[in-house]
Amino acid sequence: MNKKPNTKPKNPNFSSGPCAKHPGFTLDALKDAPLGRSHRSVLGKSKLQESIEKTKEILGIPEDYLVGIVPASDTGAIEMAMWNLLGARGIDVIHFDAFGKSWAVDIIKELKLNNVREFSAEYGQLPDLSDVHCDNDLVFTWNGTTSGVKIPNADFISDDRKGLAICDATSAVFAMDIPWKKLDVITFSWQKVLGGEAGHGMLIMSPRAVKRLESYSPQWPMPKIFKMKKDGKIAKEIFEGSTINTPSMLCNEDYLDALRWSESIGGLSGLIKRSMDNFKTIETFVEKHPWIDFLATDPKIRSNTSVCLTLDLPTEKRKKMLKLMEEEKAAYDINSYKTAPEGIRVWCGATVEKQDIDIMLSWLEWAYNEVN
Repeated sequence: MNKKPNTKPKNPNFSSGPCAKHPGFTLDALKDAPLGRSHRSVLGKSKLQESIEKTKEILGIPEDYLVGIVPASDTGAIEMAMWNLLGARGIDVIHFDAFGKSWAVDIIKELKLNNVREFSAEYGQLPDLSDVHCDNDLVFTWNGTTSGVKIPNADFISDDRKGLAICDATSAVFAMDIPWKKLDVITFSWQKVLGGEAGHGMLIMSPRAVKRLESYSPQWPMPKIFKMKKDGKIAKEIFEGSTINTPSMLCNEDYLDALRWSESIGGLSGLIKRSMDNFKTIETFVEKHPWIDFLATDPKIRSNTSVCLTLDLPTEKRKKMLKLMEEEKAAYDINSYKTAPEGIRVWCGATVEKQDIDIMLSWLEWAYNEVN
């Protein structure tokens, strides 16, 4: 007899974006948001600047790197970097998931740059990076949100590189150690590892990236929303709380709340530990059940945030299983990404409780047996 579990996750939200709110979150945490106030007011600007400063402090970003809030989530941040900085050198673009491939498509088909080399791999794999040329600019994702694959280290990036290393790290920051000095542009969004609200991106730039921005002007027209220069110099105000377009002060307050929660659990080390504990819970489950496995076969490259799994089920039974999980309020939004191989994807970032992962997995086993 297939016994149904008698407890349910306190928070069954396992979506890979927007991700679960941090434990203990209430709307009351947003009561100090300066609603109806200009983001350019002293209060509004100070709130945005606080988000920038706390981000830099918690992540351990080098003092001489600039951190700014930009529109349109991680997509806006990475596109902003590519439109402003690419074209001065050849480009090596690395992709092993849907979003990394999107950046490659934009580089080749939208910016129409020719001197581009692609390093690609199928879902669940990492391309061979031994031939990456650091005299070229590099564009890549640190963690493949749709593939469950992460880059294990930055050894392939030279310390004396001539090109810029531009990294989409949206499902990696706050959950993995990021080697900042190896990277020149880093982007992420609020709605991933800290469970913030959507629509806002973070753009981090090294002094080398700033130098490129000020010494190079691309051949294409620059949309206003992407403009980062004034009179040939970087618009420093972007990195001091004066955003390019109107930000949501409510979303910013929510991000500040998540940052304060991060500090309360030990900062970056606490965040990474929570994510790794969640991942190890799934790892233990997979080891004990032959009908489920990681999409990434190499343990060294498995993501500890967007955990992608394959199931020994045909399509219709898998869909029925996911429906059962949702109907029982055991897990929401764990379907694999639309272009990825069929399976499930479980978010294991720091805002997810390990106990909820444990309970969810007991329901997953029940649902698997139920459809069989």
